Amino acid sequence: MNGWVSRPGPMTDPLRAESDTVRAPAEPPNRAAPFVSRTVFAAAHVVADPFADTTPDGPAAIDWDATLAFRHHLWSHGLGVAEAMDTAQRGMGLDWASASELILRSAAEAAAVGGRIACGVGTDQLAAPSASLADIKAAYEEQLSLVEGAGAQAIVMASRHLAGAAESPASYVEMYGHLLRQAAQPVILHWLGPMFDPALEGYWGSSELDTATDTFLQIIAEHPDKVDGVKVSLLDADREIQLRRRLPVGVRCYTGDDFHYPELIAGDEHGHSDALLGIFDPLAPLAADALRLLDSGDTAAFRKRLDPTVTLSRHLFQTPTRYYKTGVVLLAWLAGHQSHFTMVGGLQSARSLPHLKRAYELADSLGLFPDPELAESRMRQLASVLGGGSA
Repeated sequence: MNGWVSRPGPMTDPLRAESDTVRAPAEPPNRAAPFVSRTVFAAAHVVADPFADTTPDGPAAIDWDATLAFRHHLWSHGLGVAEAMDTAQRGMGLDWASASELILRSAAEAAAVGGRIACGVGTDQLAAPSASLADIKAAYEEQLSLVEGAGAQAIVMASRHLAGAAESPASYVEMYGHLLRQAAQPVILHWLGPMFDPALEGYWGSSELDTATDTFLQIIAEHPDKVDGVKVSLLDADREIQLRRRLPVGVRCYTGDDFHYPELIAGDEHGHSDALLGIFDPLAPLAADALRLLDSGDTAAFRKRLDPTVTLSRHLFQTPTRYYKTGVVLLAWLAGHQSHFTMVGGLQSARSLPHLKRAYELADSLGLFPDPELAESRMRQLASVLGGGSA
């Protein structure tokens, strides 16, 4: 491909009504058979309402129809949905009022089609940036009750409030032990590194990762029957492999490493990682194809299919990593899954035009766009607006 506007053709009028724009055909509201060799979730983004009169720090305004349609897209490829997580801008524009509604709506849709769903449990309903350990415990309990009451699996997320209030590793052991005893079903524990959220520096009671890992593993070892798995988002493949090998039998390691996921999912002679990944939001069809190859026992074909996607993923997740959501939503728009590039909290402005152009080029080279002409037309429109008329 020679340049990001390699396909000739007329530009779409940026003011033309969306109903006049060619769209990819809608996918059926069902799901493919689940994968047999790995358990895989895609952390899904939310679609903002572009016509809502709000501000970056105002309440989240969500286009529910488009948001839920995207979950059906993921289920249609056999992927599970990880709901109300970092990819959905949890803590970066998505408030608890919207997150709770998102969980309830998505869980109902999952039940209707037999789709797998797991939802984030946190403490973000607490208004103050600081809170007591008792308040944090109550907030976690409230969200755990809502998620399990909706029929979804719980993902116990790292809490900014707990990171600020914990006095020692013992605070984490006590807090998580209490929550695991309360859980009706095995949960997924999420270790989100500070590259995704700087407020989580020193989580598990130490900035020294070996010490933090020991505390994390202590919690799991004390409650192995209540932990389905752990999601590790540290972007450190060697550390994930070391932790994976120390997990109790039956506890999964869900990779959250958007830099090294093909080799971690493929695994080695000692085991493998399952997956709960933000990058599988834009990669859903391609990732599903690769996982079917892995199901057939052809690891080499799996790697050949999935390895080329890493360049795109590393681009989207480059520092500051927490802004990767902007590229994810850009690709959803270019692929025809939504009609606009507006994001909750105005986060569409978080990446530069050159960054967005490169994301388009890499995605196009992977064949991710069902309608390449639509994708190019939309990228031209965006470049014209952001670049002052110069595409």
